[in-house]
Amino acid sequence: MTGSDTPRPPRRRGYSLGVALDWFFFVFAGLASLWLAYLGVTESFQIGWWGVPLAVAFWVLIAYLVLPRLHRILTTIYVPDYFIGRTRTSDGLLGDPVNLAFLGTGEQIEEAMRAAGWTRADPVTLASSWRIVTSTLRRRSYREAPVSPLFLFSRVQDFAYQQEVDGNPAQRHHVRFWRCPDGWLLPGGIRVDWLAAGTFDTAVGLSLFTLQITHRIDADTDIERDHIVATLTAAHPRLGVTVIADFSTGYHARNGGGDSIRTDGDLPIVDVRALAGADDGARGAEATA
Repeated sequence: MTGSDTPRPPRRRGYSLGVALDWFFFVFAGLASLWLAYLGVTESFQIGWWGVPLAVAFWVLIAYLVLPRLHRILTTIYVPDYFIGRTRTSDGLLGDPVNLAFLGTGEQIEEAMRAAGWTRADPVTLASSWRIVTSTLRRRSYREAPVSPLFLFSRVQDFAYQQEVDGNPAQRHHVRFWRCPDGWLLPGGIRVDWLAAGTFDTAVGLSLFTLQITHRIDADTDIERDHIVATLTAAHPRLGVTVIADFSTGYHARNGGGDSIRTDGDLPIVDVRALAGADDGARGAEATA
């Protein structure tokens, strides 16, 4: 056997102490949250009427600490971290379907949405969150009410727009927008500048998966998708709309709040480049199959 044929020694797997410690504390935080929740529920039943505020505190603990932590652990392991046509919640759960795409700049999209009767949603802050709670309880209009954060491309939406129904903040049309990374292509090689997820809020309720207070959405997301396109084309007849038929397989599923969702899988691409608007560096490439 010649020297060049000498087999190389097998390579050993490398392990990183930093990664191991990160995973240890990641799992430890989840287990600690479970133990804290167990202590909270067992102690709350031993002190009479004082158990009522403790029960509320227990719900807050479960809904906003324990379950989100557990979901984060499980989704990190099981949910793929690449584009599958679904958004993700801050806990890592699969969220609303991506059901719209746009060609153009962010300014052009916002101009089109405003002219079509949509209002930009306020960012989520303590003040805006409190205002939407009080507005919902009093059934008072809040046209700029914030929408919860959803993630695509590992980041929260760039902006969101909504249409309130009959002055009731509990019911609204809304759509979130994400700018696509430079050079990124849809499956099949189609280039777009923005992706969006539009759904219709029907009421305020509790999330099935986390027990957090959230908006419940209508299951037929295609109706909301078509409503968004219809309002835009009615306000701007010059807008071009092409549809990628069967972009994803039609499916029935649930979003991050536990609401049923269904779609036929079509993806409309709305071209807003004919509108005036500052150029923010959009690529402006044609959508071609």
